[in-house]
Amino acid sequence: LARSTGRFVALLRALVTVPLVLPPVVGGVALLLTLGRTGVVGQYLDRWFGISLPFTTAGVVIAEAFVAMPFLVVTVEAAFRSADRGLEEAAATLGASRLFALRQVTLPLVMPSLFAGAALSWARALGEFGATITFAGNFPGRTQTMPIAVYLAMESDPGAAIALALVLLVVSVAVLAALRDRWLPGSGAV
Repeated sequence: LARSTGRFVALLRALVTVPLVLPPVVGGVALLLTLGRTGVVGQYLDRWFGISLPFTTAGVVIAEAFVAMPFLVVTVEAAFRSADRGLEEAAATLGASRLFALRQVTLPLVMPSLFAGAALSWARALGEFGATITFAGNFPGRTQTMPIAVYLAMESDPGAAIALALVLLVVSVAVLAALRDRWLPGSGAV
């Protein structure tokens, strides 16, 4: 996406970023229409391989990846666009293959953005509710996520909901603080 100039790059970029503006429940419905047992792709997964994704743990992962993926893609795409191509060209003039230059020159340049995008995606996925409950449901011990558990606990036990929300908050802050030094070099001491 960052370096392609083909005809369909703009369309592909729009498709990849749609979950940013799509209401999560609508995303869940789209996943059901696409990957459900009678969906556009899901019917073939079910018929040919016996794979049914909705209302499974894999469904949770797919729903959360669907809504969180744009955060990673947009962040990493921007890093690839701003990476100094002169360094890759210099590596090529010294005999490096494109794969070697990618691995040894470009990836180290974009690595902080890759970690930042991964952290943003993780944070978005951690709080996902709409697409997850629509596509994967709410089966305790199988597809129930923390946000769904908090929501349901609010109806019957507000104290438990507050405790779960605090656990989610503490885990989020701890993970993001621990990753801070990895994706923002030199940010350890403020």
